[in-house]
Amino acid sequence: MDVPMSPNRALWEKGDFTRLAATMRESGEQLVKTLGIERGMRVLDLGCGDGTTALPEAKLGAEVLGVDIAANLVEAGNRRAREAGLPNVKFQHGDACSLDLPDRTFDRVVSIFGAMFAPKPFDVAREMVRVTKPGGVITMGNWIPGDPTLVAQVLRVSSAHTPAPPEGFISPMTWGKEETVYERFTKAGVPKGDISFSRETYVFNHPGTPREFLRLFREYYGPMMNAFEAAEKNGKAKQLLAELEELFEAQNQGRGGKTSIPATFLRVTVRVS
Repeated sequence: MDVPMSPNRALWEKGDFTRLAATMRESGEQLVKTLGIERGMRVLDLGCGDGTTALPEAKLGAEVLGVDIAANLVEAGNRRAREAGLPNVKFQHGDACSLDLPDRTFDRVVSIFGAMFAPKPFDVAREMVRVTKPGGVITMGNWIPGDPTLVAQVLRVSSAHTPAPPEGFISPMTWGKEETVYERFTKAGVPKGDISFSRETYVFNHPGTPREFLRLFREYYGPMMNAFEAAEKNGKAKQLLAELEELFEAQNQGRGGKTSIPATFLRVTVRVS
């Protein structure tokens, strides 16, 4: 699918999320083990990045398709799949709001911190339901607005230093509200009783200090890159850096100069009939 350039695509192609994804592998593998994936299943990993969950899904024997808005991440995912010797996973460019995929194709649709960032959430919910087989399961991992742990706070601090979003913008953090998720999936035809939630923990592990980990965000994470660019123009870059350094130090549970930071997320499970 040829995806036109858009603000969302530009945001995720701006940096190099593979550098951050390297700190997310362990929790990605642990999460995949809980998805009930079996050999021969067809799995769609939506907003897949470079394959933090897609590759573990393929290692379980599933036939996996990863779809992402960022062409550089699709390329990185295909490279990782080749290097891992996994012919049963492939990555392609696509838009979660309008998937170029047939109806009722996948046994599992998985989106961990991916589709939540697409700009049209009702379209995202509709498309995920559309491509899921009857009896299949959709699993989302979404960051929670106002949560005191790392990612929600990073996005809160960063947004305070960036220009106001355009009219009609819907915050990706709304995917972390249960009532909002109910609204989106019930409109896509899923009964409320087939939607469930749990709060779980994802851990970022980095071999360096919290300040070194923060440098990865600053140099490679699109939303934070934009925040620093805006803060530089306003003469507030030092203030932003100080706020984030304090946050990363306070959240760190690692020892010996290493970083281990847990972040709470909302796990959404949707059963499609």
